[in-house]
Amino acid sequence: MHILVVEDEVRLAETLKEILKTQKYTCDLVYDGEDGLAYAESGIYDVILLDIMLPKMNGFDVVRTLRSKKVSTPVILLTARDEVTDKVKGLDCGADDYLTKPFSTEELLARIRAVSRRLGEVLLDELQFADLTLNLSNCTLSCKTKSIKLGYKEFEIMKLLMANPGAIISKDDLLVKVWGYESDAEDNNVEVYISFLRKKLHFLESAVNIATVRKIGYHLEGDV
Repeated sequence: MHILVVEDEVRLAETLKEILKTQKYTCDLVYDGEDGLAYAESGIYDVILLDIMLPKMNGFDVVRTLRSKKVSTPVILLTARDEVTDKVKGLDCGADDYLTKPFSTEELLARIRAVSRRLGEVLLDELQFADLTLNLSNCTLSCKTKSIKLGYKEFEIMKLLMANPGAIISKDDLLVKVWGYESDAEDNNVEVYISFLRKKLHFLESAVNIATVRKIGYHLEGDV
C-alpha cells in the first residue's frame, strides 16, 4: 500500500512514516497543503493521511479540491481539534474518516485498513500465480516444497507483479510504488531487483518467469 502523509509537524510526520514502514507500506511525506494537493492529484496513493491545520492550504480545502477533481483516494483527517462541528465539516468536504491527536498506533492502522476495505481492497493472507505462493504476512515466496524470504523491495515488486498477473508493470510505476515519489532511484535500481528476483525464482525451481517488455516494463509468465 502506498500512503501520502501531509503533516507540518516534522517529528510526527517522520514517526508516522516509521510506523507505516513496519507494516510494509511505502510512504511519502509533504509538509504543507499546496504540496499535499499536488501529490494527491497524481492518483498514485491508496490512502492519504491529512492534517487540517496546514501552511498555505488547510486540510478542508485540500480534500474539497480533490473531490471536485474526481480524485477518490480515501482521506483520513488528522487534527488536534475535537469539536463535533470540525468533524462534520471534514466529512462533508469529502474525507472518509477523522482521527484526533493524540492517537494510538493500533487505531491509526485499523482505520487505514478500514478505509482501504471501503474502496474495495481485499485483504488477503497470500497471493498465488502458477506454482508460486507469496505470503503477505512474512514476505516468504514459495514453490512446492521450497521457500525463500524476500527483502522489502523484492517483496513489494513481486506483490505488484502477482497482484496484477495480466498487466505489464512499468518501471515508473515500480519506482513510485516501491521506492516512493521523492526517491532518487532510477531504472537501473529496478533492473537490479528484478535480477535478484529472477535468481530467487531459479533457486525455487519455479516455472514462472519475469518477462521484460522492452521500453515498457515487466510481467509474469507461467502456466496458471
